[in-house]
Amino acid sequence: MVHGTHNAVADDRNKDIKIYINGDYFRREDAKISVFDSGYLVGDGIWEALRLHKGVLVFLDDHLDRLWTSAATVGMTFPFSKEELTAIAWEVLNENKMTDHVHVRIMITRGIKKTPSQDPRLTISGPNIVIIPEYKKASEDSKEKGITLFTSTIRRGSPDYLDPRLNCHSKLHEVQALIQAIEAGADEALMLDVNGFVSTCNATNFFIIKNGEVWTSTGQYCMNGITRAKVIEACSRNGIICHQKDFSLFDVYGADEAFVTGTFGGLTPVIKIDGREIGTKSYGDMTKNLSYLYNELINEAVTNG
Repeated sequence: MVHGTHNAVADDRNKDIKIYINGDYFRREDAKISVFDSGYLVGDGIWEALRLHKGVLVFLDDHLDRLWTSAATVGMTFPFSKEELTAIAWEVLNENKMTDHVHVRIMITRGIKKTPSQDPRLTISGPNIVIIPEYKKASEDSKEKGITLFTSTIRRGSPDYLDPRLNCHSKLHEVQALIQAIEAGADEALMLDVNGFVSTCNATNFFIIKNGEVWTSTGQYCMNGITRAKVIEACSRNGIICHQKDFSLFDVYGADEAFVTGTFGGLTPVIKIDGREIGTKSYGDMTKNLSYLYNELINEAVTNG
């Protein structure tokens, strides 16, 4: 069984979901896109993942801002506004009669090419929009048990050739890092930046607790995670010292606690890194408190609608 931050409680309703592709709906087994799609050919696409919680798309504005920034970065022009895309997302959720514990994946590629090529000028239609809504509730077993990490030799790249903050379809280097971790017997990969400092994990952001302080990377070499930002906000609101700084594996191995963050799993404790145990229990007190404070921000977002 797969164990990690994306481990979800099984839900049979997902067999019958309706997937949105460019204005039409398809059953799971019928949802297909052309082999000439830019995302399939060269990874030329961007995406966002949203959480529907108690009838509210949590932190929607933050996700839309990141999506539009990603589009500007790759030179992709949308033929719709944020309001129009939001309306489409709600249409998809209403079509599936979904109200809670839903993970919404929005994928936008540059479009269909007339021949296999990197050249965006050969795109003849698009962009292509795919929205996959699934009933996904994070497994509590992962939170109680915690996950293990292995430090990959694959580095998070420099922003001058593929900015790590870009939420794009080109994830092969992260897949490589994860494969190394799996082969080493770990659940997920810890990745260093180009200078050898701790950056992030292959699919989540990484934090440690040292002497009552929260540490995370500078953010220059990692995905600018929405959950990461909310944890930093929760620390600021509640008088908890949080450093965004360079630190190395020397600091990690001696940490009191460690955890990772992501839209789907929220905060997930890390119990072992490179075979070294972190802390004295699987779900540290500080991590548990930060998880509570993060959930309070979600409840606030739900209340404010």
